[in-house]
Amino acid sequence: QVQLLESGGGLVQAGGSLRLSCVASGRTFSSLSMGWFRQAPGKEREFVAAIGWRGGRTYYGDDVKGRFTISRDNAKNTLFLQMNSLKPEDTAVYYCAAMHYDTEHDASALYDYWGQGTQVTVSS
Repeated sequence: QVQLLESGGGLVQAGGSLRLSCVASGRTFSSLSMGWFRQAPGKEREFVAAIGWRGGRTYYGDDVKGRFTISRDNAKNTLFLQMNSLKPEDTAVYYCAAMHYDTEHDASALYDYWGQGTQVTVSS
């Protein structure tokens, strides 16, 4: 089993930045692909970014490319999401997720473990 705990959400003005963190426990973090998803009220869960466990290749949703950066620190079992140039439409609950595979990183159904989420609110 893997337990995931997100932190770093909050309220920020448009154009600002936030850094989300996700600490994992319970299984070898370095052997898991990790992802960030988000869900806004009344909308479906959306892929934000992912990082594979084999070589650390990164993947991004179209809406966040060039603004968000995903990274991981395997020594600290921690996943990060640096969010810059935030927009009101980025407002959502952000979830950290982990899976055993290193493929189809935008497919939420492949992720086995999920955190409880952290709220990000961007004011205009």
